[in-house]
Amino acid sequence: MSNGTLSKREVDFFFNDGYLIVPDLWKPDEPELLRAEMHAFIGGVVEELARDGKLTNRHADADFDHQLARIQADSADNGRAIIRALEGVAGGGYTGQQMFELLRHPKLLAAIESLVGPEIVASSVYRIRPKVPGKTLGVVPWHQDSGYFEAHCDQHLIITCWVPLVDANARNGCLKILPRVHRRGVFEHRTGGNAGFLIIREEDLPADAPEPIIAECPRGGVVLMTNLTPHCSTPNNTDIVRWSVDLRYQSAEAPNNVGLWPAIEEEASAELLMACYPPEADFVIQSRKHPERVCDYETFVNRRNHYDAVKKKHYPIRHWKPVAM
Repeated sequence: MSNGTLSKREVDFFFNDGYLIVPDLWKPDEPELLRAEMHAFIGGVVEELARDGKLTNRHADADFDHQLARIQADSADNGRAIIRALEGVAGGGYTGQQMFELLRHPKLLAAIESLVGPEIVASSVYRIRPKVPGKTLGVVPWHQDSGYFEAHCDQHLIITCWVPLVDANARNGCLKILPRVHRRGVFEHRTGGNAGFLIIREEDLPADAPEPIIAECPRGGVVLMTNLTPHCSTPNNTDIVRWSVDLRYQSAEAPNNVGLWPAIEEEASAELLMACYPPEADFVIQSRKHPERVCDYETFVNRRNHYDAVKKKHYPIRHWKPVAM
């Protein structure tokens, strides 16, 4: 294990293949603080459901990897309520201290710096991904993250960091990645994929693409991808929840909404619409030029909550057609 800085070989692999698996970025027990914090958060949601008479068996003896699965097995509605609390209604959701500590982990930022330079913007477009056994909700079809972003950001590098909070493998639903096609731009996406996700149909993927990579990654590792790298998420055929977190980073030179606090009741400004994903807040996570601009935890929570409260959110419109067409 190193300080997180990627080697030249790793950097070259990332830009050539569109992804990189770093299996030992940190010690396997380092994500335990985030796991424990999220488990406590779930316990609070469970108590609310119990008080409302919606849940009788809390499965309090179950660990983090099993409790949500057992509650979901008892009641799909209660399982969805817990997942909604974690994910938020429109992408907000969980803002625990340990989530922020993961976002600014020195080894993770060192890896990102190897790819975009030292001036780094993080996005609150992060996602908590609890893939419950036997459920299709967390099965994500083929897509590129740029399919969800504003088109003027297609030429900018926005790094997705997929961080498993369990050992992720083919059985419990790790990622599949289509390598070496990220330089061909954004493929045709369709709306109406599983669970409302965008989807690239098989016939819209390049016929000459290499075989997909099964991106198995242990806890303590990370999968790095470009915003143009096609990937999907496979079913969970085990008895544990396949917990993971998506984090996103970009150079400070890429379009962003750092410093903007949109009006709650008004239409989005032209300045705000220059961000790659205007509905959610960007923030400086590392800067050697302007260290005073680096976001602290309180500001992180305030920005995320403020953007969640905005009434007239502007979501990128790519004019994708429905999947049935």
